[in-house]
Amino acid sequence: MLKEVLVVEGKMDVAAVRKALEADCIVTGGFSLGKRTLADIEAAYKRRGIIILTDPDSAGERIRRFLAQRFPEAAHAFIPREEAMAAGDIGVEQASPESIRRALAKVRTCTMTPHEEFTSQDLIRAGLAGEADAASRRARLGAILGLGWANARTFCKRLNSYGVTREEFAAALSELEKADAVRDDGAAPDPFAGREGGSP
Repeated sequence: MLKEVLVVEGKMDVAAVRKALEADCIVTGGFSLGKRTLADIEAAYKRRGIIILTDPDSAGERIRRFLAQRFPEAAHAFIPREEAMAAGDIGVEQASPESIRRALAKVRTCTMTPHEEFTSQDLIRAGLAGEADAASRRARLGAILGLGWANARTFCKRLNSYGVTREEFAAALSELEKADAVRDDGAAPDPFAGREGGSP
């Protein structure tokens, strides 16, 4: 049984989560977030802690930002976009139990005072901004680090807000480069190629 309470968007998300593990969930019902729902989230936040697990799309990001401002010590879990897509839909409910468990194994907590360790120049040097394949590289690095899908500006903010160290960043980049080398030698194509991953 997961100690924290998961905050998800819909009832089908709860069903998907419960195929992956035993956990209590609170449903936001999209962005409506009525007083009763916010009171339930606040009670869970104070008593057990919460993990925000919203859909990896723009609507899910809006809900995540709103909840992060209201509950600054909440934990965050991100399912990579390509693991949350099926039949033209995107969301937690489309993710496999394995994808949900992997996301929850990489939970991140926002620091109250972000440390400005990374800048846009770090992203440019790493090919995570300003390149044709930057969105793909960010999405894949975000999956490795547990930071999810984001445009360059948000990705940089997450690196600083979620306590990613230089060592973690370098190790994740190394893993990404090794995967690229294998792919270039004739392995499977990049699953992120051609997907919308935010602006370069």
